[in-house]
Amino acid sequence: MGLFSRKSNPEPARNEAMVELGRDYAIARRHRDTKAMNRIMRQIGADKDATDLSDFRAGQEAYDSIPPIPRGRNRRK
Repeated sequence: MGLFSRKSNPEPARNEAMVELGRDYAIARRHRDTKAMNRIMRQIGADKDATDLSDFRAGQEAYDSIPPIPRGRNRRK
């Protein structure tokens, strides 16, 4: 057990397609695009796996951690 050990715990393999779907779902939810949300959920419903769902959630959380841009008020009358 050395001070500068090169051994590290390898990160579990991520399913990048599921991460991307999670990101797309979070974007659709933020923009209230129910059509896209339902399409993504149908796509995921066919292949539900515990690791795939965790990757899906990771993609959602990655996008949700970005705060929304505050919109200015509509001052036209």
